[in-house]
Amino acid sequence: MESFDSVYKQYEGMIHKIIRSLNIYKNKEEFYQTGLIALWEAHENFDPVKGTFPPYAYSYIRGRILSALTRDSRTEERTVFPSKEEFWELIEDDHPIEALTRELLLSYCDELTENQTKWVVYTSLHMLTISEISDLENVSISAVKKWRKGAREKLRD
Repeated sequence: MESFDSVYKQYEGMIHKIIRSLNIYKNKEEFYQTGLIALWEAHENFDPVKGTFPPYAYSYIRGRILSALTRDSRTEERTVFPSKEEFWELIEDDHPIEALTRELLLSYCDELTENQTKWVVYTSLHMLTISEISDLENVSISAVKKWRKGAREKLRD
């Protein structure tokens, strides 16, 4: 079997011809590299008993490039890049929703103790865990669990 260097020199034009015939105009270097890898794989996998090398190499390279085109077009379809620069600018909200959410949440806490109300606010608004609440309030984890139990019982009623 001849060396890949001689195969590369002989069939380099075939890769360029396939790229032109598929009307590839973006990322030509990437597709050329895909074609080159496919040529190497075709060279490694070729069985002379089954036929001649040029048609085998042509179909192998073309198939690999078509697969890469399909993969790239799927990726491009699934990826959205907003074209306007305004999209990426930060827009400050004049009406923070947290104040309204806090008011609504506290309206349910009228019958709760101060600690039970703390548990509700920390859990619902700040998304803190029991251990984080205990660290913040300098109490034990079991104390925070008692706050939680009492608050849940009162809120269910």
